[in-house]
Amino acid sequence: MPIELPGETEVDNGRRRLGGSFRAAFDWVVVLVVALLVALGIRTFVLQQFYISGPSMETTLFQPNRVLVNKLSYRFGDISRGDVVVFDRVTSNGQYVQHDDLIKRVVALPGESVSIKGCVVYVDGKQLDEPYLPVVDAQQADLVSRCRQPEMAAVDVPAEQVFVLGDNRVQSMDSRTFGPVDKETIVGRAFVVIWPISRWRWL
Repeated sequence: MPIELPGETEVDNGRRRLGGSFRAAFDWVVVLVVALLVALGIRTFVLQQFYISGPSMETTLFQPNRVLVNKLSYRFGDISRGDVVVFDRVTSNGQYVQHDDLIKRVVALPGESVSIKGCVVYVDGKQLDEPYLPVVDAQQADLVSRCRQPEMAAVDVPAEQVFVLGDNRVQSMDSRTFGPVDKETIVGRAFVVIWPISRWRWL
């Protein structure tokens, strides 16, 4: 049997219980809001998940793989050749501006010269070792079937830009089409495949 203090009524007890329930509910709301803000902060400034759409990075990445992108990579370090990066590709038709997140591999850095001869990429005159290219493409006798654009005259990569290519050269729109990419448009470095679980691996 509940103990009733002198002068205390059932109404007082009910109010106290209601107040306790309200405080508990308020505490949970605060916890959820803080958790949401932390999650949004992590997504905005630290890590973000991206969905792979299209074949341009096969056989490294396939649709519908999901990758985790480290947004802090290039705040504390430099872009390296071979990095798989997500960047914001901005296009305009004169009326509308469109933003597309693209994922490609960095093959040439600021100040370097990149060219393609017989589907082979050369950086500063030296052949680039590319073990990540699809084996089936490398076995194609027809060069157009192998890389779509067998020849490309030397391109000097400006300061603060990088030259990016898709691993699937046959089906990739990349720096061969739109030129080097501004470093400031790079969202971050894709470093791990997180979905499907069977495809989990470091990049």
